Amino acid sequence: MASVQSNEDALLERFGYKQQFERTLHRFESFAVGFSFISITTGIFTTFGFVLAVAGPRGIWTWPIVIAGQALVALVYAALAAKIPLAGYSYQWASRLANPTVGWALGWLSFAFLSIVTVSVDYAFVQVAWQPLIGQAYTPASAALWTFAVLALQCALIILSTRITTRINNAAVATEIIGIVGLSIVLLAVVLFGNHGSFSNVGSTGVVGGAGWYGWLGPFMLATLLGAYTIVGFESCSNLAEETQDSRRIVPGAMWRSVVYSGAIGMVFLIALAAGIDSVAKVSSSATPVADIIRADIGGWIEKIFLLFICFSIFACGLVIMITNSRLIFAMSRDRRFPGHQLWARVPASTRTPAFSALLAALVSAVILGVLYNNSTALVNLFTASTLMPAILYMATVLLYVLTAHRFPTERGYFHLGAWEWPVILGSLVWLTYELIILIVPHDFRTAQLYALGALGVGVVVYLLMLALEPAAMRQEVGVSAAGLPESR
Repeated sequence: MASVQSNEDALLERFGYKQQFERTLHRFESFAVGFSFISITTGIFTTFGFVLAVAGPRGIWTWPIVIAGQALVALVYAALAAKIPLAGYSYQWASRLANPTVGWALGWLSFAFLSIVTVSVDYAFVQVAWQPLIGQAYTPASAALWTFAVLALQCALIILSTRITTRINNAAVATEIIGIVGLSIVLLAVVLFGNHGSFSNVGSTGVVGGAGWYGWLGPFMLATLLGAYTIVGFESCSNLAEETQDSRRIVPGAMWRSVVYSGAIGMVFLIALAAGIDSVAKVSSSATPVADIIRADIGGWIEKIFLLFICFSIFACGLVIMITNSRLIFAMSRDRRFPGHQLWARVPASTRTPAFSALLAALVSAVILGVLYNNSTALVNLFTASTLMPAILYMATVLLYVLTAHRFPTERGYFHLGAWEWPVILGSLVWLTYELIILIVPHDFRTAQLYALGALGVGVVVYLLMLALEPAAMRQEVGVSAAGLPESR
């Protein structure tokens, strides 16, 4: 293991950096990062009401389509992670495969996405899990105050220790799997042997008319967003590559496994939820439909136990997202490509974590939350924006792979797409085109699109500022050139 770590550290130096982190993540920890970022608990608890409203319970059957599409994207990302195992993932890949400007653009897009999705997940934690657990009625103001507290706690944990956050996340993966599988079994048992729900629900269009269900931009296409909202963030494993032992072998597998395992468990849970509905019309109009289903079918102390498990899982999801954002900020700052990089690039010896970058990640998310403090539709718009932005990022990265990945030759013994390369690429492009059409064309998503455009507009201003302050850093190649990499064998 020592020789593997020496080789990884030596490769990091060839990329132009010195090792500053402890390599504490192993195979399970790397998988846990991707699994927790995806967090089927967070996605389903937050967006199940959306799919009931736009497509009815039948919409759950679009879930496998998303899993297949995102798994193909994850395979492309896995191939890049095996070639360039650096913190900063898409920022680093684009900087080295294309040029610094493209790299900066994808880096800023990733930063904006991570900042927004941190708020959306932590807000969801409060609204759909924490407040139902403690019996507190939801209001935008109360949810925002709790979310501020959650952001502060997550930031403190990240600064304190990577080992601690890793252990919390490992435990959260266990509670998520146990909680979701256990809850699914209980709900299905209630439907089979009790007086709740019906399996006929899984084919029902609910409050949505059956006519035109498969039409252009109809309920079927909109229902796809249930999975698209959820199955994102698998690439976070690669952002912690410099903290992972044997990362070029471990990280690629962690990414695609997190998608596949999340998909399988999530499908079972969705079937159980749909079948467990007593009144589709009543649940479809609820702000917390999943909690309502659990309360109606199970109730009592069992409901509280499952909600406690779910709270822990969603909290860990927000924690992992903030960790991911802190590593991206650090990666851009050590290249002097982020405002205030002198501070954000520092790694205190006492923590061996990018503590200042974590603080900035929390503060930016807190500012976004403050702006939307009293907005009752904030959660839906934040989730839509945080689905649109990674979809754009995924499309740009796949196209980047097609055009430039040949500059980094594949090494024997590490993950590569081989003979399946072009089927995987074409499948990814078809899926991402389909997803972007759904997210861009409907008029109902204009507010979320404005959030994304606003973030990109701020990015243009910051880019021009950095170009004036650090012209050399913004134009020069990062680290070593592709010619300095090991040749294929």
